[in-house]
Amino acid sequence: MDILTGMRVSASGMTAQRMRMNTISSNIANINTTRTPEGGPYRKKDVVLEAMPEAKSFGEILSSPPQKDVARVQVTDIAVDRKAPLMKYEPDHPDADENGYVAYPNINLMEEMANMIQATRAYEANVSAMQATKDMAMTSLELGR
Repeated sequence: MDILTGMRVSASGMTAQRMRMNTISSNIANINTTRTPEGGPYRKKDVVLEAMPEAKSFGEILSSPPQKDVARVQVTDIAVDRKAPLMKYEPDHPDADENGYVAYPNINLMEEMANMIQATRAYEANVSAMQATKDMAMTSLELGR
C-alpha cells in the first residue's frame, strides 16, 4: 500500500466517524422532542457504514497489481429506528393523547454517550494513522536529501 492510499483510507474513516458523531449529536439533542414535521416524536437515527474497495483512477488500476485487502469505509445509509416510542403519563403536556400519555423518542442517553465515545476514539485512531503516514512521507523525503 502506498502513502496516498493510506491517507485516503484514514480520511474515509474520519469522514465516516464525523458523520456518525453528527448523527449521535442529533439523537441526543432531540431526546425530548415529541413533535416533528413528519408527525409524532423524533425517531433515533443510526449511520450504516460499509467497507468499499479503495477507489483508484483508471491509470492506477491498469498500472498497479490488484490489492484486494485494502478498503475504505463509506456511509451508505442513515437508518431510522422504527421501535415504538416511550409512553409517559403527562396529562398536562400539549402533546398528550386522550389518555394523558405523551410519546417520547426511544433514545437511551447512556447508549448514545457510549456510542459518541466510541466514534470519538475511532476518529482519533484515524487521525493518528494519518499522522503516522505523514511522518513516514516526511522521513522518506529527508532520506532523499
